[in-house]
Amino acid sequence: MLRMLGLVFKKNILYIGFVLLGIFAGMDCQAQQSAAEQYDSGLQKSSAMTLGQAAVLGIVEGVTEYLPVSSTGHLLLAERAMNIGANEDSKEASDAYAICIQIGAILAVFGLYFRRVKQMVNGVLGRDDYGRQLLINVVVGFMPAAVIGLLFNKIIKLYLFGIWPVVAAWFVGGVAILVVSWRGAKKQHPAQGGLSILELSWRMALIIGFAQCIAMWPGVSRSLVTIVGGVLVGLSLSAAVEFSFLLGLVTLSAATAYDALKHGEVMLHTFDGWSLAVGVIFAFGAALISVKWMVAYLNRHGLAIFGYYRVAVALVVALLLVNGVF
Repeated sequence: MLRMLGLVFKKNILYIGFVLLGIFAGMDCQAQQSAAEQYDSGLQKSSAMTLGQAAVLGIVEGVTEYLPVSSTGHLLLAERAMNIGANEDSKEASDAYAICIQIGAILAVFGLYFRRVKQMVNGVLGRDDYGRQLLINVVVGFMPAAVIGLLFNKIIKLYLFGIWPVVAAWFVGGVAILVVSWRGAKKQHPAQGGLSILELSWRMALIIGFAQCIAMWPGVSRSLVTIVGGVLVGLSLSAAVEFSFLLGLVTLSAATAYDALKHGEVMLHTFDGWSLAVGVIFAFGAALISVKWMVAYLNRHGLAIFGYYRVAVALVVALLLVNGVF
């Protein structure tokens, strides 16, 4: 059954994604008119977003979630540019929305890495020793974020979910990528030269898990710290990227479920179910393209391009903020 499901998903994943993208894109005008009618009839929502805005946020989420550039930072910037969550009443909802549309990116990676997921399931069933060890490593890597996230979630959202903390994280993270890239510049094949994902030990996974906690600071990027952490403990770049994606399936799923349960009612009251659905669908399609591009790119090149990008974005956004554009 797992094998059949994997084949169907893999063969049709791009087709399904782009069909759904087209369907929801075509619904934008009708949905905006419906939203206007609701406003006129007194059913207005605080800082409600149009389906066009939801599509933009979904694309931003999908493109940036698994790239080492920080999806949270880009979403906060996009929301600020579109004046979403600008007041205190809607900020809680917009923060929850940015997390919940991760569902789309999660589903995309689940489909692309179904073979590994199936291997871990077979490990639980006692059919694959490597799969069982890989699942243990993923769970071990997830635990630090689970504990620290539950303890400091409110403090993080209160003090770090702002544009200036994001700018600082972008800049520092960019410099970190460049340092790591320069250290490995002598390697002829940047994706090679290191342990495979099946050679990862639980101790190494735990170190990567603690590194992942740094990404609770918006703008740092979960993908960045887990990929860099994996390389530093001895994984090849390609193995570090793969483990980062698998770890992300668990971490992002837990974060999404937690926020949906805690803030879902406020989010749906402030926005609506269609906005959430559109964001998820567009995140799914964008993540498919983004992840496939990133894996192909890193097989030939290193991380340096993302370091330059982060530094450039940090400087540009800081300049805009200083000049009062944002």
